[in-house]
Amino acid sequence: MLGLLINDNEQAELEYVIKRELEELLLDLEDSRIDQGLKHSMQIRYKRLFQLLTRVANDEEVKKYIPQKVMTE
Repeated sequence: MLGLLINDNEQAELEYVIKRELEELLLDLEDSRIDQGLKHSMQIRYKRLFQLLTRVANDEEVKKYIPQKVMTE
């Protein structure tokens, strides 16, 4: 197990960066032009980033990014 010591500003920045990346992935997952194999890799990345978000954001913020049906297909 690894630990990370950050201050409040760094936590807010991490939360912001992770949320922006999750939003971009969601948009790309809905794009019909993207290959299914690539989408599978994107789904794995989304799940990893979501796990990171649960560590730095409060529950209300995390609820907005809970993987929906598009993530389980």
